[in-house]
Amino acid sequence: MKAVSKARNGLVSPALCVALATTASISWAATPPVSDAPQAAGSLVLPSSTIEGVSDASSDSETFSGAPAQVGKSNLPLAETPRSVKVVSRAVMDSQQSQSLADVLGNVPGVTAGQYGRRGWDDLIIRGQVASDSLFLDGLRTSASNRVAEQIFGLEQVEVLKGPASMEYGLVMPGGVVNMVSKRPKADPFATVGLSYGTDDFRQGTFDVGTPLSENGKAALRVNGLLSDSNDATDHVGFRNNYLAPSLSLDLGPDTDLTLLASHQDRQYTRQQGLPLSGSINANPNGDIPRHRFTGEPGQDPYHGVANRVGYSLTHRFGNDWTFNQNLRWQTFRLDGQLVANGNMGADNRTLARTAQQQHFDGDTLSLDNNLQHLFDTPYGSHDLTVGVDYLRSRESTRHYACRVAALDVYQPVYGASINCPDTPREWQDSTVRMIGAYVRDNYRITDRWLVTAGLRHDISDTYGTDKLTGARNASPADKTTGAVAVMYELLPNVRPYLSYATSFYPNTGMDFDGNTFKPEEGEQWEAGVKFDLVPGRTLLSMALFDLRRQNVLQQDPRNNGSQIAIGEQRSQGAEIDLTADISDRLSVNAGYAYTWATVTDDGGQTAATAISVGDRLNNVPRHTANLFARYRFNGSPRGWEVNGGINAMSERYTSGYYLPGYAVANVGVAYGAEHWRAALNVNNLFDRQYYAGGLRQAVALGNDRTAIMSVSYNY
Repeated sequence: MKAVSKARNGLVSPALCVALATTASISWAATPPVSDAPQAAGSLVLPSSTIEGVSDASSDSETFSGAPAQVGKSNLPLAETPRSVKVVSRAVMDSQQSQSLADVLGNVPGVTAGQYGRRGWDDLIIRGQVASDSLFLDGLRTSASNRVAEQIFGLEQVEVLKGPASMEYGLVMPGGVVNMVSKRPKADPFATVGLSYGTDDFRQGTFDVGTPLSENGKAALRVNGLLSDSNDATDHVGFRNNYLAPSLSLDLGPDTDLTLLASHQDRQYTRQQGLPLSGSINANPNGDIPRHRFTGEPGQDPYHGVANRVGYSLTHRFGNDWTFNQNLRWQTFRLDGQLVANGNMGADNRTLARTAQQQHFDGDTLSLDNNLQHLFDTPYGSHDLTVGVDYLRSRESTRHYACRVAALDVYQPVYGASINCPDTPREWQDSTVRMIGAYVRDNYRITDRWLVTAGLRHDISDTYGTDKLTGARNASPADKTTGAVAVMYELLPNVRPYLSYATSFYPNTGMDFDGNTFKPEEGEQWEAGVKFDLVPGRTLLSMALFDLRRQNVLQQDPRNNGSQIAIGEQRSQGAEIDLTADISDRLSVNAGYAYTWATVTDDGGQTAATAISVGDRLNNVPRHTANLFARYRFNGSPRGWEVNGGINAMSERYTSGYYLPGYAVANVGVAYGAEHWRAALNVNNLFDRQYYAGGLRQAVALGNDRTAIMSVSYNY
């Protein structure tokens, strides 16, 4: 008889955390459990699991709704969560044959991803605010600075919590956070191998295998991995990637879940730097520069990034509705490579000056989160109380060498120029971020219709660094109390309006002209919305209005050239509509629209010609974005024919003094599934619309041209 985990009505909550740090720093953050059966429920968000009964034919991996969200560190279902949270399930990623985190986030209204193009890192903006370093894996921060792009093949789902999230995670920017959920062991044996081929010589092989190690399936092993190799639409640009992720769940009894998680990733790629403004977004008397033109040097050193992770997720249920969770991860990374970037266009409108750098990054992050949750009733309502402590220590060392490279005729390029780098770096710094935070939150259900959720958190952080060239040291200690409060009311059956308020903070590093450390950034957001749980657990329509402010943003000091002051303010206002619907066994839909107006509201009194001014729009933030993706299965199951497709669109954007035109691209796909195999073909940007993904001061990042991917997988 097949075993499966059956959710009971209890909560797997965040538990009281006692951060232990000896000589090394220890980071406490939450690692969530997963929906698949007997894997560890190691996160503070999912219902606990017991092994009994027979496996259900349906699976969260086949639905657009996916498993319960873990990003909020709560067991509240999305329909009863008074915040904007979006889940992109494995089913959506597989139907689209997504290859990057930017591909996945294209399904989330209010998120702009890949604004710097195909540069090898994950770049994203949430509600008008940069959030590239607000990435979490299983509830634990990936790193203080995001350097190596995430491999999404190893993920079960991707979750986005919009707005300030310091109450849950401490030091984060106010736009929001992205939490990625790892694949975990399953109770039943399975194996899948796949091969893919596509545009630009894209070649990829994948495998995902698992087996139970105990009779009840609670102890189980899973290993998934990937090898890929591809070129790019830009000449002389290519990507190589390999990835391996084993996970092991142990059977420590019915009340304890433990899953060990590890991964290894190795990426090699040439950085795609886009095109100069003249000849692309701006007219050039020599005509348009071909979109496939490479403005670097074919002989430049490619980037080589390696990231390793190991950790565990532990949950223990004491009984009487007490649950303890502990989640830990240690990770290291290293990234080296050469950057050849666009400079100014010459007077002849064809000779492009170029700059070059030799870059090195390495670091490690230790994260840890302990939390204790208690469910209890009183004569005045029921409580889901969570108390926790988490700790983070993230270290990074950077070395940058200022190199020289000759100019390039971008209309008739002659490559082969040498890249000359000095022996002494221009910049060599070690930096460390340490944080310990304590938090408490209560989901208080006053009646069946009224829900109040409120929490407070206090963080103590220290960001310090050493200039290895001069020996100078600086430190930016900070402490702050942040919180969140929200009220939700069930106005009609499954119709729940809500109002929420949340704050955040993020330490600024460095010093002002007088040698004083900067005040930390602060953020706050008001949000009002309503959630329509049209078909409970299968179809959710969410609407939200928000007003978000980010304060103490570093700006140029108008009185002291080259110095900064922490006085600036940015504001994002907008509205969002989001629909996730498994309308029937045949039809599933994911759709959204976002209006975002993001501007500078305090420029700190800057006077320089290049300075930003009050009223300026924030870079790369479109006012309007829309997304639609639908899947139709003719047999109502993975077996048989499937068609899918949709659109992604955004309006014009302002960036670095110029505007990028809006665009809309169409994507289509078809697949056929049999008992043991599946074949799929996806074509993105069907009409080969030429557009720009984003812009910098000296270059525009190119959007993806039409691409096609054909894949075949075999499972047994």
